[in-house]
Amino acid sequence: MKNIIILLSLSALSIISCKKEEPKKPGAASFPVVAVEVKNVIGYQTFPASIEGILNNDVRAKIQGYITQVLVDEGQYVTKGQPLFRLETNTLTQSANAAKAGIGAARSNVSASDANVKAAQAAVSAAQVEVNKLKPLVEKNIISNVQLQTAQANLARAQAQVSQAIAAKQQASAGVAEAQANFQGVQANIDYSIIRAPISGVVGKLPLKVGSLVGPADPTPLTTISDTKAVYAYFSMNEKEYFDFLKDSKGATMPEKIRNLPMVELELANGDLYPEKGKIEAVTGQINPSTGTIEFRVGFPNAQKLLSNGNSGNIRFPQFYDHVLVIPESATYEQQGIVYAFKVEKDTARNTIIQVQTRVNNLAIITSGLKKGDKIVAAGTGGLKDKTAIIPKPISLDSLVQTIKPIF
Repeated sequence: MKNIIILLSLSALSIISCKKEEPKKPGAASFPVVAVEVKNVIGYQTFPASIEGILNNDVRAKIQGYITQVLVDEGQYVTKGQPLFRLETNTLTQSANAAKAGIGAARSNVSASDANVKAAQAAVSAAQVEVNKLKPLVEKNIISNVQLQTAQANLARAQAQVSQAIAAKQQASAGVAEAQANFQGVQANIDYSIIRAPISGVVGKLPLKVGSLVGPADPTPLTTISDTKAVYAYFSMNEKEYFDFLKDSKGATMPEKIRNLPMVELELANGDLYPEKGKIEAVTGQINPSTGTIEFRVGFPNAQKLLSNGNSGNIRFPQFYDHVLVIPESATYEQQGIVYAFKVEKDTARNTIIQVQTRVNNLAIITSGLKKGDKIVAAGTGGLKDKTAIIPKPISLDSLVQTIKPIF
């Protein structure tokens, strides 16, 4: 009897213990709830971009020589024609002096030739006078014809000497021209020993120092001058993006499409936005066979010289979505490729299939499954199940979206 009582007692305690260990059903939890809204949304496609000055000129030596002076520094702004480098000119100066002396000698030859021409012309005049004097005497048979023939021969010889003297003078004049050309060539080389800026702009890297031997065939330029009063940003689209661009852009021809494109933004390497907007100016029109991309060129003003040749960044291409249904991106979740949101009906969360067009700025743009004014669970849906009772906590869509910070 005692054993039976003990067993009954143990059984009762076991049942009580089991009842105490049975978990209690939790009460309804509080969830933030927002209304589906219609908004105008601007999204952005981003493309990596490289930045170049509108004009970039490599500076090279026109003659061979050793650098004796570097007259500028890297990053310095220079004007067109400003001296950048000096090359040694000792040999050139000697050649110039010799060429100058050659001009003097050639001019002396011209003077001598001119004197010979004048002397020969005087001899012709004298011979002509003699012929003129003898002709009437021969005609009157006062003297023999032999004397006239001799005088005429002397005249012909004097005329030939004039022709020879004129030819010699012309040759001497040609010598002067040749000597002057030789001097000008040497002088031009001396001028080339001062290497000047081909354009106004900013001096790039200076890889060569004083003492370096340079020449016109060098593969490496002395420096690069970049005109950065405005810059070009180059970015590329793949074929799919390019065809989408053609389809979505207004205009019948490529020039029309480019004219109708919106202004774009430039995101700098530090994440800041460049204060000036840019305009897409040109498209290459050909797919690069090695990369499968097509290149775009964007022009940006650069009056403050904030951008430099070689900078990088991202082009932000705007996309406009007008009068679209939006919900917080945090209100959506996906299972097996299907997107869901929890619609709130009579304080109960209902699992609802939605179609998402795209996601922009922490918003999901939807095309079906919800309508304007519908209430949905805005966040914290990870533990929710269909038909779960909740305590709605209404909040505004904007306040929720603005509190979500991007994670990099």
